[in-house]
Amino acid sequence: MFNRNGATIRNIVEVMWETPPAHYDAHSKMLVTPETANTALFDHRISSYQPKGYVAPHKHKVQEQIYHVLEGEGLMEIDGERVVVRRHDCIHLPPGVEHAIYNTGLQDLVFFVITTPPTDD
Repeated sequence: MFNRNGATIRNIVEVMWETPPAHYDAHSKMLVTPETANTALFDHRISSYQPKGYVAPHKHKVQEQIYHVLEGEGLMEIDGERVVVRRHDCIHLPPGVEHAIYNTGLQDLVFFVITTPPTDD
């Protein structure tokens, strides 16, 4: 990892997969966080959900999120309505909006997530 004057470079291959709480058959690599970079404003991760993987409906009090689907297909549930999402889709979720994502395909559903602020305090 390169880190100079607050600027960082991380190679995605060198970051370990983690299983976030309340995520099922789903893993994330935390790429940019307050712990790994000089930021208190956001975090950036890549997530991979195996077929039938999901996170149950939930919402964030103050956090805003952007999802960018890189591979696969699934369902995004937003305030009870389910919408098909697939490669190249970009989803914006304001604070307080209940949401979930389900991998309904036969291959991994892979997407970037940017969250601001990085904690929901």
